[in-house]
Amino acid sequence: MYGLTPFRGGYSVFDAMNDFERSFMKDTGPLACRTDIREEEGKYVMETELPGYNKEDISIDIDGAVLTLTAKHSESREEKDKQGKYLRRERTFGSYSRSFDISGVDADNISAEYKNGVLTLSMPKKQKEIPTARRLQIQ
Repeated sequence: MYGLTPFRGGYSVFDAMNDFERSFMKDTGPLACRTDIREEEGKYVMETELPGYNKEDISIDIDGAVLTLTAKHSESREEKDKQGKYLRRERTFGSYSRSFDISGVDADNISAEYKNGVLTLSMPKKQKEIPTARRLQIQ
């Protein structure tokens, strides 16, 4: 952030808010769902960090050559005193959605595993079609 003078030098309130979000919020919330993709022999492996999500909160949809990963999470906690009044009540909501081009992947054989907050997709590469030679008969 650029100090406490956000209006000086053409700097607006929106710039200050964006700087705050980039510097303070970068390691929390849905932005923290990092994805790594590596190539192995015959397949791609995609690992996405989804801490705090349950397996039931995650969906993987394939539409043509596009794979869309969506995760939604909500949680609420209440603490009340003896009279039933709130001492503290917290609610958190988060969602994450991202799409990937899988045109070079055999979409029918993708497998997924979710373990310890990490979603791992094993995506076999499409087999290259070898052109076959043949002779046509003249009729």
